[in-house]
Amino acid sequence: MARIPLALAAALAAGCTLQTAPDVEDDGAGGCYATERVPAIYEQTPGEILVVQAEIAEDGTVLRPPIYRRALVPKVVRPRGEMRFATPCPSDLTPDLIASVQRALAARGLYGGAATGRLDGATRAAIRRFQSERGLDSGTLSLETARSLGLIAISPEDL
Repeated sequence: MARIPLALAAALAAGCTLQTAPDVEDDGAGGCYATERVPAIYEQTPGEILVVQAEIAEDGTVLRPPIYRRALVPKVVRPRGEMRFATPCPSDLTPDLIASVQRALAARGLYGGAATGRLDGATRAAIRRFQSERGLDSGTLSLETARSLGLIAISPEDL
């Protein structure tokens, strides 16, 4: 029987989902970028599935036409991909900054918890709600979001 680490077992017992953090890389010029994988989206659409192939003679005449049946078939609505965006570097994500993010999101009615300074699931969910309204569906704080909340200064080069 495989052994599960105690922390993992506790998280699973509590009904938690495990999420991997996005890849954050330093661009070498003082900025950081997050890269997140975006899953594909499928929908079921009415279509036809080939049940029996057509039987065709050597001269090209159809001996027996193909037989299809109507069924729902998967269709790719959005292919799998990656999104990359500027984010505060991990060294800049201090408990004070995170608490400020929590307070700013609470003032907008998106975060209902206390300003703990921890980047927990509730904080990431509030960040995702705020950013998805602006076209970025991610729970990772983007640099643009931090600036729009008034938490990170805008450099003159960005104006």
